[in-house]
Amino acid sequence: MPAAAGGYVGRFAPSPTGPLHAGSMTAALASWLDARVHGGRWLVRIEDVDTPRCVPGADAEILRQLTACGLVPDEAPVWQSRRGALYAVALERLHTAGLAYGCRCTRREIALAQTALGHDRTRHGELVYPGTCRPGGAQPVAWAEARAVRLLTVAPDGGDVVIDWTDARLGPQRQNVTREVGDFVLRRADRLWAYQLAVVVDDAAQGVTHVVRGEDLADNTPRQIGLQQCLGLPTPRYRHTPLVRDAQGEKLSKQTGAPAVAVERPVEVLRAAAAALGLAVPWCADVNAVLQASLAAWGAQGGGPQLVA
Repeated sequence: MPAAAGGYVGRFAPSPTGPLHAGSMTAALASWLDARVHGGRWLVRIEDVDTPRCVPGADAEILRQLTACGLVPDEAPVWQSRRGALYAVALERLHTAGLAYGCRCTRREIALAQTALGHDRTRHGELVYPGTCRPGGAQPVAWAEARAVRLLTVAPDGGDVVIDWTDARLGPQRQNVTREVGDFVLRRADRLWAYQLAVVVDDAAQGVTHVVRGEDLADNTPRQIGLQQCLGLPTPRYRHTPLVRDAQGEKLSKQTGAPAVAVERPVEVLRAAAAALGLAVPWCADVNAVLQASLAAWGAQGGGPQLVA
């Protein structure tokens, strides 16, 4: 249910590709703290649209971990895999507006086209789409024959789509989506919904006003803001929190085998997450006490330390 006018609604949206590790638990705590310090509501959404990567039972384990640490959502969790009808409506709106088009290119074909143009991969290994199947392009594709569907990243004046936004921790940000990302996918060739479309539709449908998540997702924010603008949806306020890293300085992730947090010792888990956020939390005897101490520290520091250049 969308928030009432002026109400704060935050969310934690894990992908069930495994249980929560120290990094994802830190993001969960940050989003919970920010919602609570603003007197708002906190939601949990299971982002399971990428079904081939989802691990059976991981969603239930994530919810168990959160509950053990006292991070209980104010509404029943929702699963993206059950919300495809909402994404289909949004996609049709974009298509009708001339902002979404069909594509039949494979990743190999895109890579070859970029190499022919003398372009290297962009950051994170992304391939900037060369526009092969764009309407009016070299090989336009009938909508019914599309393998994938892409967003047309052309501004109304015909120029590049450039997104300026301000992160509550990282400060002013800018990305030329057209040149740095290109026409990104909304529906994949395997007919699964792309993350960017699903997250934008769900944030609006759930009335999310503030997004607090890990810094590794900051690069996605301009795409999501651009989609919000195309669909006429409100843009939440964003805060990207510091990443938790291993002894080698690499970001903790499920892909690199980060261990699940030991929720049999929830006080230790929460204190470690608070420390990762730069919060000075004294030793507390139970979960509620450490949450209240973390909440006080978060409020006193305005959401934790700001980025220092």
